[in-house]
Amino acid sequence: MVSILASLPVRSGFKLLFHDTKDVWRIRAKMLCHGIQFQDLPYREMEKLRQFHRNLIKAIPLLMISIPPFANFLVFVLMYLFPRQLLIPHFWTPRQQVEFRGVYHSFRAQHHQPVLRGLEDMSQQVKDVRLNDLCTKVQRGGHPKVSEIIAVRSLFSRPPLGIKRMNVDQMRHMCRLLFLTPHLPGFLIGRRLKSHVLELLLLDRALMRLRPQQLTESELKQACYVRGLNSDGLNLNQCHEWLSQWLQVSTSLKESEVSLLLYNLVLLSVNYPKSSSPH
Repeated sequence: MVSILASLPVRSGFKLLFHDTKDVWRIRAKMLCHGIQFQDLPYREMEKLRQFHRNLIKAIPLLMISIPPFANFLVFVLMYLFPRQLLIPHFWTPRQQVEFRGVYHSFRAQHHQPVLRGLEDMSQQVKDVRLNDLCTKVQRGGHPKVSEIIAVRSLFSRPPLGIKRMNVDQMRHMCRLLFLTPHLPGFLIGRRLKSHVLELLLLDRALMRLRPQQLTESELKQACYVRGLNSDGLNLNQCHEWLSQWLQVSTSLKESEVSLLLYNLVLLSVNYPKSSSPH
């Protein structure tokens, strides 16, 4: 037991978790007392609530396992054997942080090509040469310009590309891009995707109010990662360049066009920085 505990950053993890819990309670209290809505929060507070909520959901299975009497030893063994699957990032070592982000991104990257093929198929339905050219460029390894993505944004406010009428198979691939379970009925998947992508849009607007240049290195890399880019192998200039491109697209969108952000998780990240181009 002692050797297992020593192999896990338990003490520092609980300190970080306790600190985050206090922050979340403070933010929630501020929202309640002053009638502040989520979309009016500063970027860092928004992101804190988003991450804490996701971590809490991930921690539920481990908490359930630990309920029976004398289950503590089993819990610690499972924590040691399966840290990526069972532990929230507070309890990962710095090396595990990088390794596990790479693993999760590799899972996400498996759905890049299905999403692109689906978008290419739908470009034939909408009969828009700009969207077809965009798909072809990305499929051939090119990195799209921001102007090329913004030029087709109106197509994403109506079927078959609009958030309310997307193909169910396509939505299941989209779930993997956001680390959501695809194993739900289609109407529930659609509601979850809409909720998460609208949250992402609000985060982008809050980030623009803060200004991306104010982010620390870890915040910058996390912001890129959340939006589809594995930033661990990139330098800060590349991260800033990519995030600037993302925000130019995001801040140009109406809420009715928000499904374009889901495709942007692939369009902007799949060939970056291998084939980066000016925007």
